[in-house]
Amino acid sequence: MNPTVGVVVPAYRPDADRLADYAERVVRHVEPEAVRIELDDPLPGTVATLKRAPATVNAVSSRRGKGRAITDGFDALETDVYAFADADGSTPAASLSEVVAPVLEGSLALSVGSRRHPDAVVECHQTRVRRRLGDLFAWSARRLLPVALSDYQCGAKAITAEAWGNVRGRLREPGFGWDVDLVAAADAAGYRVGEVPVRWRDDPRSTVAPVGTPLELARTLLRVALRRRREGIDGVADPRGDDAGVDRRAAGDRRRSDHE
Repeated sequence: MNPTVGVVVPAYRPDADRLADYAERVVRHVEPEAVRIELDDPLPGTVATLKRAPATVNAVSSRRGKGRAITDGFDALETDVYAFADADGSTPAASLSEVVAPVLEGSLALSVGSRRHPDAVVECHQTRVRRRLGDLFAWSARRLLPVALSDYQCGAKAITAEAWGNVRGRLREPGFGWDVDLVAAADAAGYRVGEVPVRWRDDPRSTVAPVGTPLELARTLLRVALRRRREGIDGVADPRGDDAGVDRRAAGDRRRSDHE
């Protein structure tokens, strides 16, 4: 039997028509068993408009934060693989399918979409300031975390249900920094984490604040790095065995060198 996929789309006051169209494309390209839109503090009419979307809509009256919304969505799924994509559709559904593929194939436990991968295609760039801040964040994360990636925050990731069950209790960040928390937790648990280049288009209507969000991410990165240091790499149970943990750390050192 082929493994099943569930997709969660966290959304805070989205363009409802655009989101409904995106959900339709996700169904067409990813062919998931379930799609959940986790909707925070919706504007009047949003829920009614999303009734045409091929998705279950879970609307709450408050703003949970991106990470909490995805967590609630993943916890409600009963599939073999969990994936999420940002509601603005910056990662096209076809690219989301490519992010999911290595998890379905079993080559990765956590697949991370990447806008900064050499093979990524960026059709519409962020402002220069946001690009520089993003580059700085990625550079800092590669030096503070054992897992070295070119992009930690791209809004497209996929994870096996097994890995999610083992790392979910380690996650502490409810907001935009949830992505880096997830990557660090999966790596700490010994799961194979890898990047997949995506086709990406920046949405100028994004709810990401140009100043507040980078500051939040910086604080999150420090908290995650300190938690990882307190845990100690050797103190974290590796589901693949002690030897696999040693190999993973050596690979992480090589990946950091590749990015420097």
